Amino acid sequence: MAAGQVSLDAYRALVGAQLGSSGWYTIDQSRIDVFAEVTEDHQYIHVDPEAAKASPFGGTIAHGFLTLGMLSALAATVLPTPVGAKAGMNFGFNSLRFVAPVPSGGRIRGHFGLKAVADRSPGLLQSTLGVSIEIDGVAKPALVAEWLVLHQF
Repeated sequence: MAAGQVSLDAYRALVGAQLGSSGWYTIDQSRIDVFAEVTEDHQYIHVDPEAAKASPFGGTIAHGFLTLGMLSALAATVLPTPVGAKAGMNFGFNSLRFVAPVPSGGRIRGHFGLKAVADRSPGLLQSTLGVSIEIDGVAKPALVAEWLVLHQF
């Protein structure tokens, strides 16, 4: 399913469905370095390619939180929006696991399913999404999560 607006009834009918997969995004060293600057996390496994060669990863890897932070971009082209929603807001996670590291230069894409939809209060809808981020050519995902999103009407 491509992102776009769907009626609220059609959105609710998607519970249990796989919504689709995003395009691929490259996580290059430049992106990792910028993330390190913004978050002040300069651990050598992220920012020092020479030192990281001797690490268990054999080279630099993306920060787990960088991979997590890519969810918004990965979701933008996949997730439908209920008609009339004025805003969509990240509400957090029921679960989140970083399963495999993303190597510098690796490509990732997101896979999304709609697990549940609930009315939280008048004008506020909660969606529970099943999410995984695939690493191109790697058997294990970078992360798996159950993501909560609120839609304000």
